[in-house]
Amino acid sequence: MRRFSHLTPRYIIDRVAYILYEKSHSEYPWLTQAANTILDGLLIDSDRMLEFGSGRSTIWFSKRVKSLISVEHDKAWYEKVKEKLKGQRISNVDYRLASSKSDGSCSRESYIGAVDEFREKPFDVVLVDGLFRSDCALLAVGILESGGILIIDNVNRYLPSRSRAPESMKLNDGPIDDGWVKFAGLTKDWRHIWTTNGLSDTAFFFKP
Repeated sequence: MRRFSHLTPRYIIDRVAYILYEKSHSEYPWLTQAANTILDGLLIDSDRMLEFGSGRSTIWFSKRVKSLISVEHDKAWYEKVKEKLKGQRISNVDYRLASSKSDGSCSRESYIGAVDEFREKPFDVVLVDGLFRSDCALLAVGILESGGILIIDNVNRYLPSRSRAPESMKLNDGPIDDGWVKFAGLTKDWRHIWTTNGLSDTAFFFKP
């Protein structure tokens, strides 16, 4: 049964605000408005970045960092973004299509394994916004430089918070599964910034 409990006046205001933001920031990543503002001032041109889940963020990040590795699982979407990268002559992106199964799905092993050779080469920034998010977040903990930044989109669906966004885990719920329980334990001493737009949340975790 479809639920409409989130259709409150506040949610409608948040939705309209985001639609207006999208129209005026059509090249920005699909993250919260506050997260994009933070990233605008946080990224530097010497950063080595990894993102799980591609899109217009791939192009936006490529113009702000030294190098970007981007992992995508959807072949049709991959080809579309690849054409945009080619059209804008962007050369600092290593764009990778995770091997898909015959039915079009993607295994955890192929998705996470797409960056196996970089496990010993730390990144300055990692964005988790694709498949197998707890696995990607746990991987990021180990491959971030000290002082590195981990960004997790839709984080409210996995870790407890006071977020008003739909599908959020409440404070007394705890993390959604064992993977996120482990992540919460590993990052409990990390400084973090949690942003929301009332529709979804994006969080920044800073590795000590």
